[in-house]
Amino acid sequence: MSTPHPQTAGGALSAGALPASAETPAFRRAPHNIEAEQALLGALLRNNEAHDRVSSFLKADHFYEPLHGRIFDLISQLVGAGKSASPITLKTFLESAEPVGELTVPQYLVRLVASAPAIINVAEYGRAIYDLAVRRSLITIGEDLVNVAYDSPIELPPERQIEEAESRLYSLAETGKYGQGFESFNHAVSQAVDMAAAAYQRDGGLSGIATGLRDLDAKMGGLQSSDLIILAGRPSMGKTSLATNIAFNIAQAYRPGTDGSGRAANGAVVGFFSLEMSSEQLATRILAEAAEVPSEKIRRGMIDSDEFQRLSGAAKAISTLPLYIDQTGGLTIAQLAARARRLKRQKGVGLLVVDYIQLLSGSSRSQAGGRVQEITEITTGLKALAKELQVPIIALSQLSRQVESREDKRPQLSDLRESGSIEQDADVVMFVFREEYYLERTEPRPDDPKYAEWRQKREAVRGQAEVIIGKQRHGPTGTVVLQFEGAITRFSDLAPGERLPQRYE
Repeated sequence: MSTPHPQTAGGALSAGALPASAETPAFRRAPHNIEAEQALLGALLRNNEAHDRVSSFLKADHFYEPLHGRIFDLISQLVGAGKSASPITLKTFLESAEPVGELTVPQYLVRLVASAPAIINVAEYGRAIYDLAVRRSLITIGEDLVNVAYDSPIELPPERQIEEAESRLYSLAETGKYGQGFESFNHAVSQAVDMAAAAYQRDGGLSGIATGLRDLDAKMGGLQSSDLIILAGRPSMGKTSLATNIAFNIAQAYRPGTDGSGRAANGAVVGFFSLEMSSEQLATRILAEAAEVPSEKIRRGMIDSDEFQRLSGAAKAISTLPLYIDQTGGLTIAQLAARARRLKRQKGVGLLVVDYIQLLSGSSRSQAGGRVQEITEITTGLKALAKELQVPIIALSQLSRQVESREDKRPQLSDLRESGSIEQDADVVMFVFREEYYLERTEPRPDDPKYAEWRQKREAVRGQAEVIIGKQRHGPTGTVVLQFEGAITRFSDLAPGERLPQRYE
């Protein structure tokens, strides 16, 4: 290894480099700062307690000089084991290392300690080293992007190249946070008081985002920031309709805040990942709800002039809603996270909806481990994304067929597919259940003695849906009964006289 030499962060031309123009140099050394690395290592060897100031964000591969990275790694291992890290204790591990110019590595370690600055600057040196490592990573990503774009392999179309570049950039941004570490309890209490003040000032007095469904909001306090909310149900129960209704209500209620914090005063900007339905199908549902025209009539063109006028008016009213739809199918959790981050940065999204979990895919590594491991990576990734962006995420999920084999077909937590990871990572688990759907499929003949009893049961639940809250970290579980209008796929609050006694599980 060549003798480490002082080098500015910008790098310099090597002695044998060809002359280059001022605009495009023929050769540029990767950004680094050898002096900062030497100063940091010297300070750590002089006082091991300084290691705590950089251990949360600095790693061995952030050092430009490989020897410096190896020395830092050895210091970290010794300090982590409760042992002393000094030129003497490191000597055993580095005696066979290549000399540094005229110095052996043990002599070089002594030189580092002798010229070490005060440990008060250790954190600054660490951040300088880290920032330069990030810059080198950016250069690598840029070079790879250019090289792949030139090669243009058949199996990697431009759209895929863009997605991979975005994923790598956002991954770098994700790991590029130093981390807050511990914070004082006073700071945590201040945040709790701020949340209570916001709830006091917000319409409905909710701490979270109002769904527009009064009884559901009363049970949950709105959709809480950083929560992963699982909305599950069997096919035809209306889980997509409920998610669409909530998204529409929240986008419609959006009012930007005036305190400069970027938070909405009411409602939120909504991002909807529709992996199953096209954006046109989703828009048709929302339009049918807003205009109160059955979606089936819209699709078939069976509308009269009055309904067309209502559709035109509703379309004009909802066209400006802050509701953004991504209809790309087959997304990986990494791609979804990258797109969500971009939407957060560009539009200030306050709610994400994913329809649905089982249509997402994990990394190739998790796929090799089986579907359960893949779902675990997906739910863990969604929860991490909710915390990172500080927004609630509503993720729809299928239920297993074992529901159909029970007499009481109300879903339970054990009915979730791959329930271990979904139930564990979720802050809230809600099930949509419509007894009317099952009763309609068990209609007896009119001359059957049980027909009158069946008809009475059907009338009692006609147009009603239950939202069963099976898990909630911040509040009670139980059941909320809503009105469901299947023709226009709309959930709404029941009129006071239609409410059933509350069901508790």
